[in-house]
Amino acid sequence: MSDLATTPPGGPVDRYAVVGHPVEHSQSPFIHAEFARQTGQALHYGRLLVPLDDFAGALRRFVADTAGGPVRGCNVTVPFKFEAARLATRLTERARLAEAVNVLCFDGDDWLGDNADGIGLVRDIERNAGVRLAGARVLLVGAGGAAAGALGPLLQAGPAELVIANRTVPRADALVQRHRAMAGAVQLRAALPAEAGTGFDVVVNATAASLQGADIPVPPGVFAPGALALDMMYGPAARGFIGWAEAQGARGRDGLGMLVEQAAESFARWRGVMPDTAPVLAALRARLAAAAR
Repeated sequence: MSDLATTPPGGPVDRYAVVGHPVEHSQSPFIHAEFARQTGQALHYGRLLVPLDDFAGALRRFVADTAGGPVRGCNVTVPFKFEAARLATRLTERARLAEAVNVLCFDGDDWLGDNADGIGLVRDIERNAGVRLAGARVLLVGAGGAAAGALGPLLQAGPAELVIANRTVPRADALVQRHRAMAGAVQLRAALPAEAGTGFDVVVNATAASLQGADIPVPPGVFAPGALALDMMYGPAARGFIGWAEAQGARGRDGLGMLVEQAAESFARWRGVMPDTAPVLAALRARLAAAAR
């Protein structure tokens, strides 16, 4: 693992990492380095590439290796969010409902699993994009780990309707049933993409279709005039969905803001202080723009 140090050398400090396969593209080390500098926290945050068939073993070896300092937590990315939920000894309520974990906190044998994806998404939509979710019609495309993590906080934001569109309806319906009590007055249902409906104010692509170069996962006509179309991916992976949505008059947005906001939620859980996300998001966009030139 290649650690990105955020404090001058001089002794062991708390260690964190993003864990997944792949991870070389991850911007999380940069984000957490910025958070640490902003808040005066001493920590190391790196990337940990783990084998697809040995997530649990690789994670346990990482936690046990304290030579460079104690390992206090990690972010979990694709494709291990469901497995991380099974490894945790305790789950927050939102992680329990999602059955997916993207934040782990280590305290000896106590591994707390949380899911910050949904709150990161909601904060990016409402704070950064300036779109009010209360009373809106929302289409969530996909029923995997990303969608599972997003659903609870989206419901808590109070939309009028939330539809989960997935090519495998029973998988989407399982999410609906787990969150039925939380939905309250929100009209919550699962549907095939072609039967999801039209005129949505917010459409969130939580599938891996962009990453895999697959076809757009929903048919034309899903957007209300001026709708927000957000792809949870960023960079080249998000361009197909965003370009398609903008051609239909929607306002396209990638997942960078969500990435930064969920990272801030992770950081606050680990370190007890909430960083200011706006300057970090701006710095990250500038960094990626410079790299693309």
